[in-house]
Amino acid sequence: MGWFNIYGLIIIAVIMIPNIVFAIKIQNGFENLWHNKIVETLEQIGRFGCFGLMIFNIPYTYIGFWFDNALAVYIIVCTVLVTAYCLVWVIFFRKNCLFRAVALSVIPSVLFLFCAVMLLNVPLIIMSLIFAPCHILISVKNADLKLK
Repeated sequence: MGWFNIYGLIIIAVIMIPNIVFAIKIQNGFENLWHNKIVETLEQIGRFGCFGLMIFNIPYTYIGFWFDNALAVYIIVCTVLVTAYCLVWVIFFRKNCLFRAVALSVIPSVLFLFCAVMLLNVPLIIMSLIFAPCHILISVKNADLKLK
């Protein structure tokens, strides 16, 4: 696979599309009502680490696909997860509910961790494990506060 992961670039580009559309259409849609500086900072470190490491492989820190047909499994599972993510955005675009918050935080968390394990990419595994709990916690707390 080398240092550049075209599949990772496509995945990041596609999952960013609904986020960009939402940010343009819904002013203050990503407003953070729950303030915890440590969790927010860890989430951002994990987020940007995952974005970068999905696209760029650091030499000697990843193995690559480790079983026969792994690329096919990678593409199929990633396609299902990205499609689910986009569908949740489309269906719940203007609905502020706990399901949307959980789905839109769990799906990318699972996606990043799945990609990390499939590639045996150690830095991406670490960033995914930092990102996932922080992103899910912030999303749930914000949804809870918005629903009150």
